[in-house]
Order: sequence, then C-alpha cells, then structure tokens
Amino acid sequence: MNRPHVVPVVDLAVAVLAIGLAALCWAQGLQTTDLPATADYPAYTATRYVAPWLFLAGVLVTGAGLAVVDAAARTLRLGRARAGRVGPAGR
Repeated sequence: MNRPHVVPVVDLAVAVLAIGLAALCWAQGLQTTDLPATADYPAYTATRYVAPWLFLAGVLVTGAGLAVVDAAARTLRLGRARAGRVGPAGR
C-alpha cells in the first residue's frame, strides 16, 4: 500500500501535538509565588523558572519545526514527481 500523502499529514498532526505539549510544559516551567506585605516589606511576586520543563518545551518546539519542514519537503517532492509524469493518465 503506497500512500505518500499520508506521511505529511501525520507530520503535521505530530507538529500540532508537540506545540500543544510544549505550551503545557512551558506553563509548568513558570511557577509564581505571592509574598504578602509585612511591616517592613511590600508585597512581592516571585517567579521561579524550572529548567527541565522549559528545556522540554524547547525540544518539543524544535521537533515540531522539524516535522513541519519534513512535511513541506515531502509535499514538494510529491508535487514534483506528479508533474514529471508523462501522459494524460499520469503514467
């Protein structure tokens, strides 16, 4: 079964899934803590960056980009192959 149009669609689906997971990982990588005001100090919001979650988000975005580039290359290669065929029936 030769279906060359399926692989680019799967690549794009993987890219969308990876971007969604990257957004979730990024949200986990930023943790904020609200500190109330005391007698001598004003209220303060501290932000903590959790490196493993942010690194995973970066890896997922990179993988999504590679999947999109692969889908585009396969689609262009498929279009060139169809354009190069001779005859009215594409044979």
